Amino acid sequence: MILQLLISEMVIWFGATNMDSAIKNDNAPLVEVRNLVKHFPITGGVFLRQIASVKAVDGVSLEIRSGEALGLVGESGCGKSTLGRLILRLEEPTSGEVLFCGENILRYGREKMRVLRQQMQIIFQDPFSSLNPRKNVAHIVGEPLFVHGMTNRQERNERVLELLRVVGLEREQMRRYPHQFSGGQRQRIGVARALALNPKLIVCDEAVSALDVSIQAQVINLLQDLQEKFGLTYLFISHDLSVVEHISDRVAVMYLGKIVEFSDSDSLYKNPLHPYTKALLSAAPVPNPRRKSKRRVLPGDVPSPIDPPSGCRFHTRCSSAMEICSKEEPYLMEVSQGHWVACHLLQ
Repeated sequence: MILQLLISEMVIWFGATNMDSAIKNDNAPLVEVRNLVKHFPITGGVFLRQIASVKAVDGVSLEIRSGEALGLVGESGCGKSTLGRLILRLEEPTSGEVLFCGENILRYGREKMRVLRQQMQIIFQDPFSSLNPRKNVAHIVGEPLFVHGMTNRQERNERVLELLRVVGLEREQMRRYPHQFSGGQRQRIGVARALALNPKLIVCDEAVSALDVSIQAQVINLLQDLQEKFGLTYLFISHDLSVVEHISDRVAVMYLGKIVEFSDSDSLYKNPLHPYTKALLSAAPVPNPRRKSKRRVLPGDVPSPIDPPSGCRFHTRCSSAMEICSKEEPYLMEVSQGHWVACHLLQ
């Protein structure tokens, strides 16, 4: 029994050492997604056989560089949150690869994934439902530390206090429960919990969408300060284009399970090329009453991900659609340095 424990600790230590050395390699992306697919089965009939599937993520490839904030935008139901959960292996993909520090984590067993959990964390959309209402803040933030080996209560409480101060909370708030905090404070608790194990990657899944505008600004500024202080890498998922523009270095635009445009933030906001990206940006409110923006109204509704259109998935709502758009699916093509677009108009 003792020998097994020693071997287990050696595996964990060497796994963490190899991971750290891979992270320090600046040439390789921190996360690389290759042709990732996630289809949720739909069952029916007497024997509950699969009769269809929801194509939530359908062949997505992208990379996240170490130290950057990658924004992921799109309408509700396009697969943004599913993609984030697939990267963290909170959902198991149907096919494809997820590489973290150059290693395919989909091949990891339970123990190796447990070690990896220290390197990648998530901040959930709803700060209230993501916190256990029966646990106080000290327990909520300290639980990851306990699970990963910090069994000394005094050390754990000191670490929790340090984390709370980092996110702008005080010592006396350690013994309070989630219902005793405002929405912004609850999200700060979620941020502290995500930071507890010193991760390299944090997936922010609509992390500010449930907050008031003024509180959104405070949390966004906090996330930026933490990124600079701890060298964090963000996958920032949101439907709010103004927030994504403020925090992201690069932006990926997603539609019905596909990436349709991918570029650095400045290029995408100043010169959007895909018709869907143009429509999204035109719908964003402009904080200037004297400036009138011409809005592009998309006809029809978003097609069902159960039976997406053939060819380009956006062609049913695109005013510039051609005959080829309904027959052939466009591929992501680099039209300028670092600017990728999947559209027949540019191919």
